[in-house]
Amino acid sequence: MMGLDFEVFSPQVDECLDGSSREVVMALALRKASAAALDFPEDLVLAADTLVTIDGQVLGKPVDQADALRMLKLLNGAWHEVHTGVCLMVDGKAQQEHAVTQVLFTRMSEEEMISYCRSGEPLGKAGAYAIQGLGGMYIEQIRGSYTNVVGLPTALVRRMLKNENYL
Repeated sequence: MMGLDFEVFSPQVDECLDGSSREVVMALALRKASAAALDFPEDLVLAADTLVTIDGQVLGKPVDQADALRMLKLLNGAWHEVHTGVCLMVDGKAQQEHAVTQVLFTRMSEEEMISYCRSGEPLGKAGAYAIQGLGGMYIEQIRGSYTNVVGLPTALVRRMLKNENYL
């Protein structure tokens, strides 16, 4: 969207952390950026981590369809938050930001939840849904950045890149 050339790299990092949602996503984004910077020391590195919370409970990526169904039942008809930590690393210096978006899930029947789980889309997605995919039809409202819910708050990233004179 910003007209930049980039390469996707997925560093393997330990994603087990305790703390507030903000602390966790910020620490994981920094951990990912630091790991990627080891392989790309001359490049600008952008890393992000996203998680979903509802009533203080963290919903990461479901381990299977049963776990996805459990998460969807928690989100059903309720507001929740999507947190993303973003880290921009240049020459070993990290710039970090955090975005949070509130999302209201529509009321889903048990059959709808099961059907959505069977689509396979919830697997690999924080909170067991993808707003940019089939899951979008179950979203009533959002307060904040849509692209944050997708997984990368682009307005925030643009601002960070401008701060480093990359845009």
